[in-house]
Amino acid sequence: MEHRLSRDSIETLSKISKGRHRTNILKNPEQRALAYLVKLVPSYISSDCLTFIGFIGSLTTFSGFILAASIQRNYLLLSILGFVINWLGDSLDGRVAYYRNKPRKWYGFSLDLTVDWITTVLIGLGYMIYTKGSGIWLGFAFVVMYGWAMITTLLRYKVTDKYAIDSGLLGPTEVRVLICLILIAEIIFKGSIIYSGAIASLVLLIINITDFHELLQFANNRDVVEKELKQNKKDG
Repeated sequence: MEHRLSRDSIETLSKISKGRHRTNILKNPEQRALAYLVKLVPSYISSDCLTFIGFIGSLTTFSGFILAASIQRNYLLLSILGFVINWLGDSLDGRVAYYRNKPRKWYGFSLDLTVDWITTVLIGLGYMIYTKGSGIWLGFAFVVMYGWAMITTLLRYKVTDKYAIDSGLLGPTEVRVLICLILIAEIIFKGSIIYSGAIASLVLLIINITDFHELLQFANNRDVVEKELKQNKKDG
């Protein structure tokens, strides 16, 4: 039987999705979950507070790596909990602002990107500390690849005037899920994080190259169109 959203749910989804073009695999269930959760956030919890909660999740993930490296690898479960907390804070902060009709577009944009970058560095650093040896280069590669993805997102926003945080079917949520699966695999099969980390970095490299190529094509086409418009205006 087809599941239909209520009018209230549709209005909520519309409020919390403003300004973002999503293409990720988990888009529909994620948006429905956020439409439900955004109503449960107490009025005294602000968007900035949710951003801070998301950052606490990042610190929790980092702490899990440290404890796993120094005590026992089962502490990687703490890192997984950190990813869940990070998802909640990072996904709800801006959406709560829009839901309450109190958006701060450029403030939130600047704050989110900065916190996301710090989060990426913490994950990469935690990975490097846990794996040690040659594995540290994979942590460095992850930071570089994800940083490149963030730069491409900003460039795409500038060139296309559309803010798209997804790369095809993969978005931040899917990346979190994949990393959590990698951590679960490491708990079960010690040492597997090296191989899965290498594969993840390679996949990110391929995605980055593909996205950058598409961005260059779009940028070149925009240059051509703007040049023609300028020439026509000059001739006219």
